[in-house]
Amino acid sequence: MGQKIIRFSDLTGRHAEDEDQLVRVVVRAHPELADGPVAIEALAGELAEVRGLALDLVTIELHRPDAEEPETVVMTAEAFDRLATVTPMAEVLRGAERVAARAVPVQAAAAAGAVRERVNYASPEHAGRPHKGRTTDAEKQLVRQHLDRINERLAAEGVRTVDLANPEHVARYGLEELAAERGVTLG
Repeated sequence: MGQKIIRFSDLTGRHAEDEDQLVRVVVRAHPELADGPVAIEALAGELAEVRGLALDLVTIELHRPDAEEPETVVMTAEAFDRLATVTPMAEVLRGAERVAARAVPVQAAAAAGAVRERVNYASPEHAGRPHKGRTTDAEKQLVRQHLDRINERLAAEGVRTVDLANPEHVARYGLEELAAERGVTLG
């Protein structure tokens, strides 16, 4: 007698037809978590909007002369940028002194709030995904060179694909030549 394991999304209870549809989600910080990170599973399509809902956060340390330890503060990038009133924050940061990066204990990061990890969109596993901010030359080159493979990955993840007929996608990734080579008319 054989056994069949039926897998479900922890988020919606929907049945996963294929194990490859499930995405492991590690929850590192949440007000209801008392004993550290947990892992759940969800269908890829259920997570399609997650990146669009993510916040651009800034983590800063306040080193006050009267305190032994720095105070860690997490805020939205927009709120942080408003602190610079004379010069745009991007310019302030470009001219700022470099400091050595130090490891932040997981407990400190969790105590400071949910901090989103920085995603490298110029890597094969993230290139072409929708994101806010500037598209680097490295990401553009990767998308141009591997468009079909990237679109296969995006479709499998339930994320929008890069469309050669979409003028915004063509401009964002510098796909003008590729669209012309493939005879795609921008619409």
